[in-house]
Amino acid sequence: MEIAGKGFPWRWLSSFWLWLLSGIRKIMLWIIMGGPIPIHIAIIMDGNRRFAQKQHMAKKSGHEFGAESLMQSLKHCYEFGVKYVTIYAFSIENFKRSPEEVEALMELMRQKLQALLEKESLVNQLGIRVRLLGKLDLLPPILRQTAEKVMARTMTNNRAILNVCVAYTSTEEITQAVAGAGRRFEMGVSVDDIEGHLYTVGCPEPDLLIRTSGETRLSNFLLWQLGFCYLHACGVLWPEFSFRHLFRAVLDYQRAYPYLKHRHTGFQQEKI
Repeated sequence: MEIAGKGFPWRWLSSFWLWLLSGIRKIMLWIIMGGPIPIHIAIIMDGNRRFAQKQHMAKKSGHEFGAESLMQSLKHCYEFGVKYVTIYAFSIENFKRSPEEVEALMELMRQKLQALLEKESLVNQLGIRVRLLGKLDLLPPILRQTAEKVMARTMTNNRAILNVCVAYTSTEEITQAVAGAGRRFEMGVSVDDIEGHLYTVGCPEPDLLIRTSGETRLSNFLLWQLGFCYLHACGVLWPEFSFRHLFRAVLDYQRAYPYLKHRHTGFQQEKI
C-alpha cells in the first residue's frame, strides 16, 4: 500500500497533464475552425538529414522519423478539414545523392506505401485517395508496382486526396504538360490546355505552402500552381514538425486570407 500511495501523485499529475494538453488542443482547434480553412496544403518536407546529424544517427533514421512526422501531420490536416495535401517526397535531383541513400529512401518509401494497403491504415480510416505524381518510370520496378497498387486500391476513396510528388520537378511537369497539350492541339495551346495536362489536374491550386527547416526556396516544386499561395517558412526540421507548427501555419494563412482573396479576385477580373 505504501508503494502504491507514493506512486499516486505522479499518476495523478500525469493524468492531469494529459487532460490539460487535450483541453489546449481542443481550444486550438476551435480557434482554427473559426476562420477560413485552406482547401489545399502543399508541404516541402525539409530537414530529415539535418535532423539525423543533429541527433547523431544514420541518415536513414532521419528519413524514418520524417515519415512518422508525415503520418501525424496528415492526420492533423484532415482533422482541420483540409481536403487536399500535396507533399514533395523526392525530387528528380535527389537521384544525384549517394546510391546508398537513394536505395534506402526507395525502400523506405516502398515500405510506407505497402503499409497503406493495410485495411486499418490511415488512408482507409480517413477515406484518403493517394496519387503519386512525377516521372514514375524513374522509380525501381518494385516501388512502382507498389505505388500502382496503392493508387488503384484507394481510387474510390473520396473524403480527401494525398498527392505524393516523387521523381518530380516542376519544370519536368510543365515540359510534359506543354508537350502533351501540343500533341492534341496543333493550332496552338492555351493555359487551360496546359493545366489539363499537369500532374495535379483535378486538384485546386494550393492555398498554403509550408516549408520546414527555415528555408524559403520553392526548390522547383509546383511552380505553375503556387501563383496565389501563402508561403509559410517554419524554422523546425521536418521530423520535429508537430500539431502546434501546423496550427501556426494555418493561423498565419487565416490572417493573410483577406489580402490573398483580394489579389486573387483582382487577377480573375483582369483575365475576364
